[in-house]
Formats: sequence, structure tokens, C-alpha cells
Amino acid sequence: MRRSFAGGCIMVRNGVYCSSSCSSICEPTATYSSNSATTSGQQPSNRNHCSSISSDASVNGTLQRRNIEGSFSSTAKPHIEDNRWLGLIRLDKKPEGTSNDQPHDEFSGDVEKIYRILRKFHSRVPKLELALQESGVIIRSGLTERVVNRCGDAGNLGYRFFVWASKQPGYTHNHDIYKSMIKSLGKMRQFGAVWALLEEMRKENPQLITPQVFVVLIRRFASARLVKKAVEVLDEMPKYGCEPDEYVFGCLLDALCKNGNIKEAALLFEDMRMREAGFDPDIVVYNNLLNGYAVAGKMVDAFDLLKEMRKKGCDPNATSFTILIQSLCGQEKMESAMQVLMEMERCGCEADVVTYTTLISGFCKWGKIKKGYEILDHMIQKGHTPNQTTYLHILNAHEKKDELEECLELVNEMQKIGLFPDVNICNTIIRLAFKLGDVKEGVRVWNEMERNGISPGIDNFVNMIHGLIGQECLVEACDYFKEMVGRGLFCVPQYGLMKDLLNSLLRGDKIEVSKDVWSCIINKGCEVNVYAWTIWIHALFSKGYVKDACGYCLEMMDAGVMPQADTFAKLIKGLRKLYNRQIAVEITEKVREMAAERKISFKMYKRRGERDLKEKVKAKNDGRKRRARRRRWGHAKAGSI
Repeated sequence: MRRSFAGGCIMVRNGVYCSSSCSSICEPTATYSSNSATTSGQQPSNRNHCSSISSDASVNGTLQRRNIEGSFSSTAKPHIEDNRWLGLIRLDKKPEGTSNDQPHDEFSGDVEKIYRILRKFHSRVPKLELALQESGVIIRSGLTERVVNRCGDAGNLGYRFFVWASKQPGYTHNHDIYKSMIKSLGKMRQFGAVWALLEEMRKENPQLITPQVFVVLIRRFASARLVKKAVEVLDEMPKYGCEPDEYVFGCLLDALCKNGNIKEAALLFEDMRMREAGFDPDIVVYNNLLNGYAVAGKMVDAFDLLKEMRKKGCDPNATSFTILIQSLCGQEKMESAMQVLMEMERCGCEADVVTYTTLISGFCKWGKIKKGYEILDHMIQKGHTPNQTTYLHILNAHEKKDELEECLELVNEMQKIGLFPDVNICNTIIRLAFKLGDVKEGVRVWNEMERNGISPGIDNFVNMIHGLIGQECLVEACDYFKEMVGRGLFCVPQYGLMKDLLNSLLRGDKIEVSKDVWSCIINKGCEVNVYAWTIWIHALFSKGYVKDACGYCLEMMDAGVMPQADTFAKLIKGLRKLYNRQIAVEITEKVREMAAERKISFKMYKRRGERDLKEKVKAKNDGRKRRARRRRWGHAKAGSI
């Protein structure tokens, strides 16, 4: 269960709530564990709270820039005479070996090689098997699972490799690869293939069939809204030598609740209590059902279940009450949420950090920052130390109101209790500083972050670069962009960021700088597909650099990437205006060859490009007319007032 509150989320893991920031990746998998119930008055720990500090790349050393003095404690905004400050935030070259100090992965090269073969020959099985045989890759434990996971949603590719690998001498599938394959096939809703695979396991590797395998299948059935099929798995398990236990039942109940099947979950809960002798649901089972009611907004049923828990001798814990508080906060029923907190304290169940953080996030989400501060003070008085996520909710509320000084004051208060800003808090302040035009403050926070040993992630770089572009610090934006690429954070191109940066550079007549940025992307081995090439070529063309655009188009085709139809039409049209027949012929012939290789009709390709180009021009002109009409209407209304 995952609920977002003003830039953060609260999750249940093993019956325990976890808090993390919104930019962290939270797996929404509340797995069942019979011994995972939290106790009253539980203090925050790494077990029940997700760390909100994320590091996307490990880098030795910090960026070398001119010293910018100051810390988070300085709250006065500096006076800015010129936002550009040439040289102030320019990056120097880092020592060799610091850009990609990642641990060596023995599988990555083989995984990518196999993945490319699968994509190329997946529809021709004999050629696929021959290509895999001649690839030189040694099939070993761990590799097959990585390949299946690499195929992602294209489960058919993973299945072909799975079948081929099973035929290789000296290799047998292990429990993990079977589990991954069942998960992949279930995601594709190929449930017939899943049962066939389970039958194969029963005959050849019965020892690998475990309850966890069936839990994967149950979750896939539940996510596909096939409730009856999910429940039937319990009846099928004994045929494969597995008896369903409370763990499996808890996972089924949790899966049904997560996928909105709360009615079916409640019926299953009652049915299990009626027919299973000795079945005694524990706190985790109750909390899963309670969470299902709360997420569905059925608060009456949720409170009734809470009463039933007490009658059955299963006292609600902090997680139980926090589930109710979170749901009420999401509905802006803050008074009711406070009543639950008071009831919680009256029952002798002490609220923990997550409970208070949930309340603070609720008040801040609805703009009641003052009340959020009151809860924060109450929390500290009770002896609970807030974490970064607690402060992040308040900072996000200040960000919405453009209150930079208040953010800096709050961070200063954090430091007084020994809590330092994490990557997400720094991100919030940097984003707000640039929004208000305070470039110097944004740069100072970045430098402070790196001095404290926090490695910036992709979100930090994106916000920093967008902020610098917005303040027309283009050279500095390029420095940060190249630093991001050098750290390996541009594996999947950020198309919006790249487009904004390249267009801004070309608008400022910085053609050589823009070429340097593109060369950095290419030379650092980033994944550059047709969309990335199209952004670059179209940016050059739209700013009048037609010959440069054509040159990069030829370079793209040399790299084996065929231009989009409208790109081809646009370049040919531009070359006609320049009377440059030679380049036009060269591009046309290369496109014709690539079309023939891909069995595409060149005439149809050309016509589609011309049609798409006309439609885009028309849409652009229509947009200009609409904006002009809105401006005229705005002036007319202002005049009438």
C-alpha cells in the first residue's frame, strides 16, 4: 500500500509502516509474515522505515568549483546583480576514475548481448538458437534470471531464452529462475503457460516447488482481477506437494486488498475462519484487511474491524491506528484523524514516528502548516526523533508557498538535533531557489550537499540543469549536464531535459557548445535511440543549421538508426531551398537502402513523412492562432474592467 503526501509516501511492509520520500522508489509489496507485527511504542529503525537517502552513483571526491561560503543556517537571500556569474559554478575536470566507480557486474555484458539476439531473432526460432549457440556466452546460475528480468514486459523473449537454456548440457534451472519466469508469464496473463511450467517442475524438479512460487501466481491472478482463479490456487497447491498455510493465505488476502477486491477479501477472511479449524488471524492479517477497507474509503467497516480485533484479544498496534489516520488525512478529515490519535494514546498504544509523520503530511498537504509544526513539537516532546521524511513534508508545504527563508530556517533546526538534509530535502530547496531566481542559493545548497558526502541523483541534476537554463546560465548548465553524463546517470536519455538544453544553447547561438554536449552523450556510451537523434537534428534544423542537421542525420544512419519519416521530409525540404542536391541525394539513397533492409516501402515512407510534416505545421499554426486569440480576449477583458 502506497499513499503519497506532499512529496512522500507511507508504505506497509510486513505489517509495519515505512516512510520514504516521493523520489525514492518504493516497492508496493506488503508481504505477509507471521512474526512481523509491530509492538506499541516502537522506535524508528532501519527495519521499519525506508531510508530516504538514495544514491544513484558512487563517486569518489566532490566537484571542484570556486568556494562558495555559507551553510544551511544562513537564511538571508543574497543580492544578485547578474544571474550568469561566468565561472562561478563551472565544473573542473575530475580526477580520472571517479566518474563511474561502480562495482563490477559479471553478467551485464552477457545479458545485453543475449537481449540483442533475442530481439533480433525472436520470431525465427532456428536462427535464434543458432545465434545463441554461437554467441560464446556461457550459461550459468544467475544469468538466466537476469536475462528474463531484462526482457521486462516482453515476456515472450524471456520465455524463448528460458526454454533454450534448459536444453544446454550441464545447466538446470533453479528456484529463482522458475519464480521469475512465472512472474513474467503471469504479467503477460499467460496463465496456461504458468500451469504448464508448474507441471514441468512437478515432474522434473519437485523440490523447487515452494509456497513462494504459488504466492507469485496468486498476486498475478489478483492483479488481473481474476479473484476466483486466485482463490483456486489454494485448492491446487496440495496437488503439487504444498499445503497452503497462514503465510499463503495472508498473501492472498493482501493481494486482494491491494487490487481493490476488498469485498472478496472480506468474504475470504470470513470463509477461512469458518472452515479452517484453529485458524487464528494475527495482527498482520487484520492490518491487511484494515488497510483494504481504509484504501477503499470504507471507514465504518474499518472501525468495526478495529472493535472486532479487541474482542478477539488482538490489540491494535501503532500500524493499525496509522492506517486509519492515513486514510482520514487523505480525505481531509483532520479532526477525525486527531481523534484517532487521542484514542490511540488512551488505549496505551504509543504513536511512533510514522504515525506522527502521517499526521504532519496530512496537515501540510491541506495547507495547515502551523498545525503541522504543532504536531512536530508534540512528537519531539514525546521523545520521538523526527526523520528526514517528517521534515520533507513541511518543506514541501513551504515550497508551495514560495517560502525559501522558512525552508532554510527549518533545515537549520534539523541540524540542531543532529539530523542533516538528505538528497530529497536538498532537491526541494534547490528547486525552490531557482524558481525564485536565487541561483546563488541553489548552487550553495548543491555544494553543501556534496561536501556532506551526499551523491546527487538524476532528479537533483535535472532540477539543477532546468534551474540554470531558466536563469540563462547556459554554460554552467552544460557543465552540470556533462557531469551527470559522466557519472552514468544518463543511461536512459532524459528527452525533455536534453531538448530544453540543446534548444536553449542554439537560441543563444552557442552552436559549438551544443555540439560539445552532444559529443559528450555519444562518447560516454549513452543509449542514443531515434528519439534522441530526432531531438538533436530537429533542434539544429529549426535554428537554421540545415547542413549540420543533415550531417548528423548521415551520422545517425551510419550508426544503424533510420530517421523518422517527418525528419527525412523536413531535411529534404530544407535542402531544396538551399539548392543542395548532392547531400539530398546522399540522404535519400541511404534512407532508400535502410527501407529496403527493413522491408518498408520507400514511397509510403516518403508520403507519410510529407503528410506528418504538413500536419505538424498546421497544428503549430493553429496553436499560435489560439494563443493570439486568448491574448486578445485577455486584453479585452482587462480593458472592460
